[in-house]
Amino acid sequence: MPLEAIRYSRGSLQILDQLLLPQQSRYEAVGSVRQAWEAIRAMKVRGAPAIALVGCLSLAVELQAGAGGPGLAALVAFVRDALNFLVTARPTAVNMARAARDLADAAALEAEQEGATVETVRERVIRCAEDMLEKDLRDNRSIGDLGARHLLDRAAPGGSKVTVLTHCNTGALATAGYGTALAVIVGADRVVANGDTANKVGTYQLAILAKHHGIPFYVAAPSSSCDLHLDSGQEIVIEERPGQELTDVHGVRIAAPGIGVWNPAFDVTPHDLITGGIITELGVFAPEELQAALSTTIS
Repeated sequence: MPLEAIRYSRGSLQILDQLLLPQQSRYEAVGSVRQAWEAIRAMKVRGAPAIALVGCLSLAVELQAGAGGPGLAALVAFVRDALNFLVTARPTAVNMARAARDLADAAALEAEQEGATVETVRERVIRCAEDMLEKDLRDNRSIGDLGARHLLDRAAPGGSKVTVLTHCNTGALATAGYGTALAVIVGADRVVANGDTANKVGTYQLAILAKHHGIPFYVAAPSSSCDLHLDSGQEIVIEERPGQELTDVHGVRIAAPGIGVWNPAFDVTPHDLITGGIITELGVFAPEELQAALSTTIS
């Protein structure tokens, strides 16, 4: 059984504090949206799918405890504002923004139903967040299966061995439990319409090396990480992390005084370097095929 990044049951959410790995495996309770924002921002939880799930499930926990105001309008506003706040924790990863939009829409639509009450709206949002958790698990398995079959069919005809290099947090700790890159090379926090991909710093260099040496380069990401509203990687806003992450270790400065640091969390890999394909839970697509393949399933 893979190490779990997220442990959830109705009214309870725990996350594995990934800042303590590998020395410690400690789970931390998350009981509010504010606590989830802080955990995501501090990178205690990582990976675009896991970030979205922790954010949405933290809201579910708060709602289960009765948060959200006395009336329908107040509850819908509470849900919307909480989700908008969560998006600010890690802005480059598109999954949280998409999940926030979907949950906010679900709350608003439920509130418009005849006979709607505060309790029915709460239940609707909680159930939607829980459905996202279940869908992520299913998508992880599909991505792994499709990617493995594709690699074996294309890269290893006749049953020869496949050697795979992975980059970024592409396994169980980036998702609800199984991982998105079980047999492929890199994960992704955002894939745009032309196939350009934002992923952890170092992905671009790895893609260049793979292209130079004729090694197929794959991206594995759920369709929730695909943002068809952006035409190319030039439009992706890249999150910048605090400089202290590079100049300090456990609060002790290791760089010389006055040293300036630019600390982008992601780089962008152009689609023409993704020579193997983009593996989603819906299939394996060449970058130029992605928009047409997904346009009917995501918006």
